[in-house]
Amino acid sequence: MKSRLTLATWLSGLDGSRLARVLTMRKDAASSPEPRSVGELADRLQRPGSVALVLPQLTLPCLQAAEALAALGARATRDSLAELLGSTSPAAVHALDATLEALSDQALVWHDGDEALRMSTPLRQAWSTPLGLDAPLEELLAGTTSEELRGMLAVLGIKPPGSKQQRLAALVEHHSDAERVAALVAGAPAATRKVLEQSARSTPRQSLFVVFGAPDRDLEPGARWALDRGLLLQDRHRYGAVRMPVEVALALRGPDWHAPFEPLPPVAQLVPITSSEVEREAAVAATAFAAHAASVLTACATAPPTRLKSGGIGARELARLGKAAQADDAVVRIALETAYAAGLLARDGDRVPPTEAYDAWAEQEPAEQLAVLLRAWRDLPLTPTRARDEDNKALPALAGAPDCGGCLQARHGLLTAAAGLPAGQRVKVASELGPLVAWHRPLADDASPPDTAPFSTVIREGELLGVLARGALSPLGAHLAAHADEELDITARRLLPPATTTARIGADLTAVVTGTPSTRLAALLDSTADRETSGTASVWRFSAGSIRRALDAGRTPDDIAADLATVSATALPQPLTYLIADTARGHGRVRIAPAACVIHGDEPALLAELAAHRALSKLALRQLAPTVLVSDSPPAATLAALRAAGYAPVAETAGGTVRIEKRLPQRAAAAVPPPRRNAGRRGPRTTATRASDMPTDAGTDVLADRLLKAPPTAPEPDPFGSGVPFATDTEEIVAGYAKHLSYSDVRQVAHAIDAGAAITVEYVATSGDRTVRTLSDLELDPPYLDAWCHLREAERVFTLSRIHGVMPA
Repeated sequence: MKSRLTLATWLSGLDGSRLARVLTMRKDAASSPEPRSVGELADRLQRPGSVALVLPQLTLPCLQAAEALAALGARATRDSLAELLGSTSPAAVHALDATLEALSDQALVWHDGDEALRMSTPLRQAWSTPLGLDAPLEELLAGTTSEELRGMLAVLGIKPPGSKQQRLAALVEHHSDAERVAALVAGAPAATRKVLEQSARSTPRQSLFVVFGAPDRDLEPGARWALDRGLLLQDRHRYGAVRMPVEVALALRGPDWHAPFEPLPPVAQLVPITSSEVEREAAVAATAFAAHAASVLTACATAPPTRLKSGGIGARELARLGKAAQADDAVVRIALETAYAAGLLARDGDRVPPTEAYDAWAEQEPAEQLAVLLRAWRDLPLTPTRARDEDNKALPALAGAPDCGGCLQARHGLLTAAAGLPAGQRVKVASELGPLVAWHRPLADDASPPDTAPFSTVIREGELLGVLARGALSPLGAHLAAHADEELDITARRLLPPATTTARIGADLTAVVTGTPSTRLAALLDSTADRETSGTASVWRFSAGSIRRALDAGRTPDDIAADLATVSATALPQPLTYLIADTARGHGRVRIAPAACVIHGDEPALLAELAAHRALSKLALRQLAPTVLVSDSPPAATLAALRAAGYAPVAETAGGTVRIEKRLPQRAAAAVPPPRRNAGRRGPRTTATRASDMPTDAGTDVLADRLLKAPPTAPEPDPFGSGVPFATDTEEIVAGYAKHLSYSDVRQVAHAIDAGAAITVEYVATSGDRTVRTLSDLELDPPYLDAWCHLREAERVFTLSRIHGVMPA
């Protein structure tokens, strides 16, 4: 509550422009419903969810300064922060002030009226061990008794004051003096100095549960000396991890150690470039993408892509769309993801067809179409061109994966980094934008493949869309970064030519369209010709097959010729008119009719009578020849209808012979024998049978004799026929799923699970690839095995049935 009131007080003291800047930066807290007071605004600004939205947007120096403030704790001041970060020169101090100002604009850090710096509680809690340091001494000693404090002061040679608070203040004052702590440690035993130096440089271990046992049994040699003087601390019951206060750790790291602080972005190699060169390059890329995207969505409208059972559009459908649009896989993925985000595509069962909004979009000019897709790309919560996961498995498009905030920040970081380049300058190589993106958005998610430059995937997307051009931000990208949608539409219309409504049809039976064809022109040419290339210029080729396709769609030869003449820049060439006439002349000379069965006979009058019979109208009989009828009903139904009408037809086989109809006698199936007793019992049957297995007239003497002759205990199960039973339940569970493993391999896996040991396995992935992986921290979750994969350096889930071999780690 104190922190919130302090923030509210600080906000109340701001002028109108500064408060407006805070509201602009934290739109989530100022959104509807609008806050009714500064106190309510301060409460919203410090909600954990609100801070979590802002954190990924911070630059590297802001995060570094915030982490240093979290390490210093409540006693942080501007001077102590500057000393910790090593920002003592005038230029460094100016950079630190600018960083603190940026954090203040986000209402994450503020002055509380004096030299102290305060920070939002959720922001402080973002780091469990900031800078690898533990909590301040005062916080760690919160549960210590006054008598324990007196003992520490006495060992340090300090006269203990009277109250607990005074003793705590005296100990904090002593340990806050780096020189006194360093001198104290210099006189410590060698073992103690080693323990303290290791603790000062390592990340603190914080126990998450209470360990019961003998006190001090896990203490390292020399730790007791440091514990008696408060250089290391344990809880009052002497259980849990030993912890080092931040004051002691900073004193032992020495005055030359400073927290990382990079207030300036990385230096990229820049070369001059004119605005006209950038616009020309951007116009070419944007025009090509607009044409390809329109072609991809046209292909989706013609034949909506089918979704995989697991969700998304798979590689086969992506390849089909790419072939139809003459576009690369990356362009197809961007077009699909942006169109879906813009509401132009939607899932409908197992397909992804266009929506009604697509029809209006398709009628727009290429510039307007591009602007819609660019805005959708800017706000995509994923990386659309990411085609492989970390295991190199193919990823479908439109898979419906959870939102990736880091992917969105990578795109925003790219726009910010490119916008920060000096006017008239560009990076020599586009990949040099990667480190700049990492500086502007250090928490962004880099979806680039391994062994590639940082953020190369999102950089390539920007180049394909015309947002980046020759290593500089294009006017399209500048408007995207500024969220200036109206200016984006104007610039797109200026850079992209209008849709082309005419084609140049040549005597070589090709139609060439420069620029982006209009929707009507593209639809006409797609229906009468085959598209060969797309981009800044599109080429279609006429053939007998393409003209036949148009005739099959119900168009007449005259209609085809008239429509093509309307869009042709010149008169239709003679070879094309001959092609249309020749194809139409042979079209339909042979016809194929659907039929469930055929009725034929030697008497034309009888067949004509059947075709006209009212009682047979439900068969939908059609006469193809005087002696041939076709029926829409299957043979059995047709036979039954003819016989019911008083005729005596016979059925034929596929070979043309008469089919003999013979009714087989019906007999009941053989009775199922009763199950054997003990059918589910494992192991060989012994003489120790149950009483119910014995004859009913057996007396007690016979039963006693059999029991004496039987083994004293039932035999252990023999799972693999080797005479060796399961040793543990884990072995039995693993053996039930890992069918490819021998018994010795099963025992190795079970031992690694029970003992927490590491093993090396031969694993066959779903794609069929075999890999050898070392696994540790195994946890059995049948039929799966959760483990840490040393090959991927991440937690993975393995299917037991796909483990084909086991080796020692």
